[in-house]
Amino acid sequence: MKLVIGFIGMLLFVGCTSKQQERALPIYGNYDVITSETNGVQTTDTVYPKIPHFSYLNQDSVRIDSKQLKGKVWIANFFFTSCPSICPPMMAQMKRLNILTQDIANEVQFLSFSIDPSTDQPCVLRNYIKNNGLSTKNWQFFTGNEAQTHSLGVNHFMVHAKKDPMAAGGFAHSDGMVLVDKSGYVRGIYLGTQTKEVNQLNNDLRKLLAIEYGINSKK
Repeated sequence: MKLVIGFIGMLLFVGCTSKQQERALPIYGNYDVITSETNGVQTTDTVYPKIPHFSYLNQDSVRIDSKQLKGKVWIANFFFTSCPSICPPMMAQMKRLNILTQDIANEVQFLSFSIDPSTDQPCVLRNYIKNNGLSTKNWQFFTGNEAQTHSLGVNHFMVHAKKDPMAAGGFAHSDGMVLVDKSGYVRGIYLGTQTKEVNQLNNDLRKLLAIEYGINSKK
């Protein structure tokens, strides 16, 4: 019964919001349906989860608060510098996407969270950036509390990340690249090692900016 009510509530929500603003992409995550009554009139709202507040040291040992990143669309992933498996191709695709989106760099913030912060101190991140020829113009590399980072990835960015002694490099994680809108809602999750998927992310990013924020890109 709860699922039926939730589904009906979502239909009502979509029906109402579509009149107000066209939605370029779906919103990901488990939602709550809240019904309220004012002066005998019932209204139904669908509340989707947002990325919570976070704070990390970046590659320059500067404390970055998520509030400082507001007003940007985020593209995020989770990695570790000593990863011998999916990280190298994933970060190569992240680098390619960062280059592809330089025409909209003022609207987009790239975020890479280390899931092995005990190893990936700021100096290690700096060397990783240098050795891989990465630009930090609009790309932050974060290191911080390991448990909190794993929780942030799994529970909010919806990307698998955990310590696993049986996995290559000691950590098991997915190659997900996550698209987050300016309000903190997850709007897409893509296989970050696959060129086709990352190209779709580029297209969806531009679609999101154009339809929901009125920002038309050059490409």
